[in-house]
Amino acid sequence: MISRIDLRGAAFPEGGIDRDLLPRAELDVEAALEKVRPICDDVRHRGTAALIEYAHRFDGVTMERVRVPAETLTRALEELDPAVRAALEESIRRARLVHREQRRADHTTQVVPGGTVTERWVPVERVGLYAPGGRSVYPSSVVMNVVPAQEAGVASMAVASPPQAEFGGLPHPTILAACALLGVDEVYAAGGAQAVAMFAYGTDECRPVSMVTGPGNIWVAAAKRLLKGRIGIDAEAGPTEIAILADATADPVHVAADLISQAEHDPLAASVLVTDSEELAATVEKELETQVAATKHVEDRIAPALAGRQSGIVLVDGLEQGLAVVDAYAAEHLEIQTEDAAAVAARVRNAGAIFVGAYAPVSLGDYAAGSNHVLPTGGCACHSSGLSVQSFLRGIHVVDYTREALAEVAGHVVTLADAEDLPAHGAAVKARFDWKVPGSK
Repeated sequence: MISRIDLRGAAFPEGGIDRDLLPRAELDVEAALEKVRPICDDVRHRGTAALIEYAHRFDGVTMERVRVPAETLTRALEELDPAVRAALEESIRRARLVHREQRRADHTTQVVPGGTVTERWVPVERVGLYAPGGRSVYPSSVVMNVVPAQEAGVASMAVASPPQAEFGGLPHPTILAACALLGVDEVYAAGGAQAVAMFAYGTDECRPVSMVTGPGNIWVAAAKRLLKGRIGIDAEAGPTEIAILADATADPVHVAADLISQAEHDPLAASVLVTDSEELAATVEKELETQVAATKHVEDRIAPALAGRQSGIVLVDGLEQGLAVVDAYAAEHLEIQTEDAAAVAARVRNAGAIFVGAYAPVSLGDYAAGSNHVLPTGGCACHSSGLSVQSFLRGIHVVDYTREALAEVAGHVVTLADAEDLPAHGAAVKARFDWKVPGSK
């Protein structure tokens, strides 16, 4: 059901473990680029008409408009299961608590008397937020995108989610209800690359945005790569992944359940256990068989995900080697189920989010920990962060110098301009004075 990779006895080079030795899903975004390019170009030139045509071709729905009517959003919230509404409200409350603390304050540094530099944090003016809607429905992704954007102070935001034949060409009603609950009234029934193109280029229904965030499939990732520069993006999200660093103290029932929870997303989802305990590995393998047999989505998602090359049990010699492996893997979600888990977690350098101990499963972070679940995948956690308030803010340096403060440093500016053979740079300083700047030529 799940393969093993035995790294025991392996001598890791000083630069770290070769990441190619570790399980990873194949995601050829570059190949997908050529398939999404004509779609994006078509949306650019034909707008809503192209979106309606692709909805019919890819989603099997017939629609006359792409924007969801306001009354449909209101009705979706009114008809939402009260228990689901209560859970979403608590998820939103906790996410706001965490994300509100992320907002940076403007800060002014006095460099010299009369010379200051202020870093001013300004929100992106308008953003497009993508909520997937393929194999599963993800109102939680609406929460995870909208809350940090709102806390950052974004003035205008729109949500796109794929149209569903089951719901008359509208996005899933729980997605619509989550938007209404968050006060988002601009929602579009559009999915895949065409939704990203709609946000980037705009249509007669949707104004262009400055930034697009949110997870999606390979076509969404390819469109983000293609249109990056015209729009800002959060990341090119690939298949979801979990890594669990565990020792002999871990409960194999918990470990197996958590591996399955990620495999449930997609046949390309990655579930990786890193352990120095062969006994734990063997027990987890047995637990996987038992628990998989008793759950849902086995044949189309869980079984192929666990059996795929992207999943596996990695055997290591000890905790130090285990830490080296998980840092090299740089998981989207990393669970630490070891003795003194908090101390071990503090030593991890690369992860999208870290879940500490037996009672912080990834599922908690997906919905109600208060953390964000839009996280870097495919090893990108070694250089990128998850979605946050900072994702929607731009730092602008405001430089304010008096005549005296400029005069005091002018000689250095002119000298450096001359050193770079850019005399006009120096002349721009000299032009402000009717005397020769000390130290200038």
